[in-house]
Formats: sequence, structure tokens, C-alpha cells
Amino acid sequence: MTTPTQALSDAGVSIWLDDLSRPRLEDGSLKALIAEKNVVGVTTNPTIFQTAITKGHGYDDQLRELVASGADAEKAVFEITTADVAAGCRLFAPVAEATNGVDGRVSIEVDPRKAWDTAGTIAEAKRLHGKVAEPNVYIKIPATVEGLEAIAETLAAGISVNVTLIFSLERYRAVVNAFMIGLEKAKAAGHDLSQIHSVASFFVSRVDTEVDTRLDTIGTDQAKALKGKAGLANARLAYQIYQQEFTTERWKLLADAGALPQRPLWASTGVKDPAYPDTLYVTGLVAPNVVNTMPEKTLEATYDHAQVTGDTITGTYAESNAHLDALAAQGIDYNDVVTVLETEGLDKFVASWNDLLTDVETTLSETAHGARA
Repeated sequence: MTTPTQALSDAGVSIWLDDLSRPRLEDGSLKALIAEKNVVGVTTNPTIFQTAITKGHGYDDQLRELVASGADAEKAVFEITTADVAAGCRLFAPVAEATNGVDGRVSIEVDPRKAWDTAGTIAEAKRLHGKVAEPNVYIKIPATVEGLEAIAETLAAGISVNVTLIFSLERYRAVVNAFMIGLEKAKAAGHDLSQIHSVASFFVSRVDTEVDTRLDTIGTDQAKALKGKAGLANARLAYQIYQQEFTTERWKLLADAGALPQRPLWASTGVKDPAYPDTLYVTGLVAPNVVNTMPEKTLEATYDHAQVTGDTITGTYAESNAHLDALAAQGIDYNDVVTVLETEGLDKFVASWNDLLTDVETTLSETAHGARA
């Protein structure tokens, strides 16, 4: 019997897990998800690493080594996270080989405090790529205005990029443009374009969270009837852009040189409102050549009871545009929504990074004094 996760894979959706830790790597649980639940990649973020490092004892040996070497929190975070990502890349190497590098990917994030620093982001991306030193690593770069040039230059250097924190359709078009600029430069520099990969991570559930709050504030029955639909509508229109941008003459020149398209990746797919189906942002965003990166809870729900009915994006564009128009008619300013979400998203990234550094500093101190419980 075909499982829901197999049905998703058959429909062209690559399932990635939004989680990575050393215990998960060592206890075989991640390997089991690859074998049993069609997981073909992993994404990470500072909060995931913070939880992994500070809870339990999976990192005790490396922490003792780092203390002995005099490492500070910044050095410790760099060494620990790159070691986990490199190990993850090795675990997924057979998947990467079987898919010619399209899947089998593990993402690691540039220090989000550099999100507004183009040169700093480029340097950090190259540093992370060199340290992990595995061909199937993705370097995550936020899609800020300053990040667009960093995305292009990182790709131009032959480094595969996961562009993260995309909310607006306009910014997504700019991300696709940066991707193509990067490949054009890589081609001019003599890089093999078939070895440079990218995904564009479009955030979904947070759009509903912000829009629903505004609709509740309006409070009318007409406003409340629009709740829970903006996230899907926004992502579906992003897929329309993907279809448009990767059929142009500009793209054809790159494809003829061996380039593969930058796939849309659906991020923030865990449902925030318990009133909504727990697989809403999975079954509602099925289409060929996309990635859905799921927290484990969403993955388990998908495997258990998701109803996968094939492509649920193509053919929805008029309806999706009509929904955004209906929101505008209620006074919901789309541009303000996505601006707020990007600002909040970056603030959360930076706060998580600072929390990670603080907790690792505490953990290093406890390790040095033999006080780890």
C-alpha cells in the first residue's frame, strides 16, 4: 500500500525534515525516516541547534574538547554545527548521488546577524561551505535586499544556496533574478552549472498567522470567512512565478548550459492554528518539482493521515489572486503584511542565534567546571 509520504514523492514533492541533531544522527532515527517516510533532505536553524546542544549529553565529548582548546561560544557553535551538518551530508550522500544532487541536501544557516551585510554574508557562506566540505551542503542566506547580491555572488562562486525567509511575491521575483545572475556569473567563470543547486524557501503558515490576526481585529463575518487561506494563496502564486520565470529565453540559455531550476521550497509548514487541518500546508501545496520541509510533528501527521490527491497548485491562480483582492477589500495591506513578517522573521532569527550563543557559553562553562547535569 502506498503511504501518503510516498504519494507526495510520486507527485513531485521532495520531503525534507526541519530538524537535525547529533543524537538523531547517531541513534538511527534520521536514517529510519529516509528509509520509511521518504525524507530526502534536512534543514536546520539556530533554535534546532540550541535545543540539541543544551538538552541531553549528545555533545559532551566535543564540548570537553572545545573547552580544552579554549574555544569561545562563537567558535564552539561553528565547530558543532558544521560537524553535524557534515555528518548529515554524509548520511544523505546516497540520496544525493541517486538524484544527481537535487535532493540529499542538508542546509546550514549563515549567521543571521549578517543579514544586512552583503560582504559579511558572502564571506560567511564561503567559510561554512569550506568547513563542511561536502558536495551536498546548502548554505542558507536570508532574502533581504542586502542578501540578494550575496545570494548571486555565492552562487557565482559555485556554492549551492538555500534562499530563506521569503514572504512576498515581489521579493521572490528578485530572488529568482539573483539566482540567474549568480548562474550567469558562474558560467562566465567556467563553473559546471549542473553542480550548482538552489531552493527558494517561501514561508507559509506565518502569513496566515499575521493575516488572521488582522481579520480578527476587523471582526466582521465577511472578514472571518477569509481566514486560513492567505498562506496557501500566496505560496500558490509563487509557484506561478516559478513556472513563468523558468520558461524564459534567459533561463533557456542557462538550462542549455546544464543549469537546473531553483525549486520552490515550502517552509513554516507546521500549522499554528489548531482549528486548521494539521497537514494543511502539505496537501494544499502539492506540485511537481517543489520541496516541503516539515517539522517532525507535521511529517508524522502527513505519514499517518494526509490525503494526497495530486497537484493542488496548478489551476488555482485566479482563485488565489481573488483571495488576495478580497483581503485588500477588507483593508488588509499585503505589502505591510509581508514587510512585518520579514522584519519579525529576521528579529526571530537573530534572537535565536543570540540565545544559542548564550546557552552554548553557559554549557561550555558548566563543562569546564564539571557541572553539567
